[in-house]
Amino acid sequence: MKHFLSEFKAFAFKGNMIELAVAVIVGGAFGKVIDSLVKSVLMPLISYLVPSEGGDYKTWTVGRIEIGSFLGEFINFLLVAFAVFLVVVKLTQALVKTKGSEPQK
Repeated sequence: MKHFLSEFKAFAFKGNMIELAVAVIVGGAFGKVIDSLVKSVLMPLISYLVPSEGGDYKTWTVGRIEIGSFLGEFINFLLVAFAVFLVVVKLTQALVKTKGSEPQK
């Protein structure tokens, strides 16, 4: 049992595990910010371009299909995916390129 606990401690308090936990928390908060941006700013702006009876994008429907809600969630997904792409792919490429261009000692 002692070995199991020490093994778990080594796993749980590794630097990578702490960084992952912080990334998940920051990512969740970032997702909420993007969600608010889409629902409170972008979709109301789009509502001006596509007016509806209720005045709210959530009232856009085709029969029983709620197109407005789907569109809001889809835009939310696109923005989060784009932000993740910028941070993970482009930032990583820039860091690798910068690190690769340094002279070897």
